[in-house]
Amino acid sequence: MEQFVTIQLFGRPYTFKAESEGAKAREVADYLVNEVAKVEGKHTNQTSDISKLAILISAALNITSEHVELKRNQSLLLRDISERSTNLIRLLDQTVP
Repeated sequence: MEQFVTIQLFGRPYTFKAESEGAKAREVADYLVNEVAKVEGKHTNQTSDISKLAILISAALNITSEHVELKRNQSLLLRDISERSTNLIRLLDQTVP
């Protein structure tokens, strides 16, 4: 059964076909809406009129930056776990006859 997610951006509803399970798709869509709201909030006091496209691009860049940072941290964590595991195995091998 196809699932659809509807979000509100710039006062308009947008409906998308969900590629993942409904709850996950809703969470992802809500995250996007919140990121767009954050960017909009940063520009509410400016006299220049920022376009909707610029807001969406800025939100996308913020989300991508978070994603890249999380991937980097995950990689560092996996490397640390691997090194610690190797050291632990080495210690066990030395102490257990």
